[in-house]
Amino acid sequence: MAKSKAKTTGLITVICPCCQAELHIDPETAAVIRHKEHIKPPSIADFETAVQRMKGEAGRREDVFKKSVETHKTHQDVLSKKFDEMLKIAKENPDEPPPKRDIDFD
Repeated sequence: MAKSKAKTTGLITVICPCCQAELHIDPETAAVIRHKEHIKPPSIADFETAVQRMKGEAGRREDVFKKSVETHKTHQDVLSKKFDEMLKIAKENPDEPPPKRDIDFD
């Protein structure tokens, strides 16, 4: 019972948390006296609006794909630069032990 209020008629109004229906319950008999279904707004009011939305999503998907391809192209360069930097640090401090791996902590 999501929300309840006492009315002057003695009925308790309850909003169903699942379907948002409004139930009017008599507290003495614990029976549903009145039931009002929740009216859902239409999901797509206009077919042209739905078509425009789908066209916009296609463009957005294309942009995300292009960004992913660019990231994938530069990924190898980024890894190479990280490796070179870590190798440079390792050569500068040869006496320092290697960093612990995740498996070494157990």
